Amino acid sequence: MANPNIVSVTKIYGNTTYIVASASATTWTALTPAANYVNKVDYIVAANVTSSAATITVSINSAVSGGGTAYRIAYQISVPPNASVILVDKTTAFYVGEAQSVVVTGGTASAIELTASYENITDT
Repeated sequence: MANPNIVSVTKIYGNTTYIVASASATTWTALTPAANYVNKVDYIVAANVTSSAATITVSINSAVSGGGTAYRIAYQISVPPNASVILVDKTTAFYVGEAQSVVVTGGTASAIELTASYENITDT
């Protein structure tokens, strides 16, 4: 299906979602929009909840369920212990279409908790 025409938007829903990064690539399913919707990701914050530095990688993939080619938004960013890093904000927001997905990979399992705020947009 085609992306909705965001010039003639009929509905915008604000959402916040969370995920704990594992050491293997994990699809952030909440950021994949339903048919006839597009998600505008406004921010992603990575919080390291351990006492050691940990890395995080976030990519937008060219297919659903983590398939296709991974295009990294953040690649092996080191998050200091007991600290947070803003990976995406309003100046670097991006859109996720229904045929794409967002994937996160932590360098250490369960060390990084991610929070995202996004707008779910449709023209239907």
